[in-house]
Amino acid sequence: MNGAQVLTADQMRAAEQVLFDAGTSVSDLMEIAACGAAEWIRRIAAGRSVTVLCGPGNNGGDGYVIARRLREAGNAVTLIAPLESATEAGREARRRWNGPVATASRGVAGDVFVDCLFGSGLARPLVAEHALLLRDLAARHRYRVAVDVPSGIASDSGAVLNERLPCFDLTLALGAWKFAHWSLPGRALIGQMRLVPIGIAGVEEAAQLVTRPRLCAPPVDSHKYRRGLLAIVAGAMPGASLLAAAAAQHAGAGYVKLLARQPDPRTPADVVTETAPLAEALADARMAAVLVGPGLGRDGTAKAALGEALRQAPGLVLDADALMLLAPNMLARDVPVLATPHDGELDMLCRNFGVIAEGRRERARTLARVSGMAVLAKGPDSIIAAPDGRLALAPPAPSWLSVAGTGDVLAGIAASRMATGCDPFTAACEAVWLHGEAARRVGPAFAPSQLAGYVSEALAACL
Repeated sequence: MNGAQVLTADQMRAAEQVLFDAGTSVSDLMEIAACGAAEWIRRIAAGRSVTVLCGPGNNGGDGYVIARRLREAGNAVTLIAPLESATEAGREARRRWNGPVATASRGVAGDVFVDCLFGSGLARPLVAEHALLLRDLAARHRYRVAVDVPSGIASDSGAVLNERLPCFDLTLALGAWKFAHWSLPGRALIGQMRLVPIGIAGVEEAAQLVTRPRLCAPPVDSHKYRRGLLAIVAGAMPGASLLAAAAAQHAGAGYVKLLARQPDPRTPADVVTETAPLAEALADARMAAVLVGPGLGRDGTAKAALGEALRQAPGLVLDADALMLLAPNMLARDVPVLATPHDGELDMLCRNFGVIAEGRRERARTLARVSGMAVLAKGPDSIIAAPDGRLALAPPAPSWLSVAGTGDVLAGIAASRMATGCDPFTAACEAVWLHGEAARRVGPAFAPSQLAGYVSEALAACL
């Protein structure tokens, strides 16, 4: 899983220090990282000219090594460094380059531009002179590569620190992924991404990237209850719960049941509707998980239904209206709970639970710790946080998911995975991946009901 870990700048420095303590010098590690990056750039350049922009730190040192290796491979290389190297390893890399170094662009143009101005340690905006130099060089080249993190993007948050930063075609992450690689708005400027391994070991408490789940077919002696009975509480707008049920049926649960006040003629024949009083329906000891929220409503009846589910369910997924009705005193039982808020619902939950934190990542993580719920903060850069501190970041999914109803599909998938026996954090990670993969398979401009139908194809890709 080391290739899937996502590190802060501090965690990355500590991980590199482990290598230094084991006998690897800073210059040796720079050679390993930069040579790996240079090989990617050499293939992209395919003999064409390359311009490398170097900064004063070790990211600039990487640039000198990259330039040297490309020159050795036969590329025409122009190297620009507006500042002198400020680290010992950077000065050594510059000395070994042993070639001309320009301090300004002076109309330099070419085929491939490589940004090694500042790396993952940058936390403040570029000064105007450097921002102008970066934009000018990027505009004069046909293909743009950033090494580690594009200059002007905060590594730990993905914040864009300067206006009018260039878009890159490729970003080469050195050693480990950084939060900027997977977090908006910076992610939109990064282009394609490749990881250059440098021997970094697994870091305790590191965030993880959501990757393809490893699933298996049900055992040969399975039956519908052993595979998991999922109940979905229907409410004032039953269409949402029907979408969730359709997705849940394709995501692995053995039995999906609607708990409704009355039958809905739109309910498919393969979905059982239970119209008994909710307290009675929830008393079924075979029930593995309950989904509450899609189409629930926000009136007194809806709040009572949520309260009953929280009193009886062995495990819950709370979505949509349930999140707007949820109060801290309603989580009185120690049962597994997953909350799936969008940004507005996350704001409401943080207010209700007294969470004060900066940024979506820290708000989700703090809310999980304070509430005891796993939290899937869904959106174009979804984040999953567990009460025990685990954190996962979702890779980009198709932007065609930005239509009404896809959140109900996601909730149904997550609840189905919980019904099969997954803990809430794992269920959320699997659901996010399956949701995105289903969207990739269904094609553009789809209806949420079509998306639900492709969940089984996404699941099959994990077997």
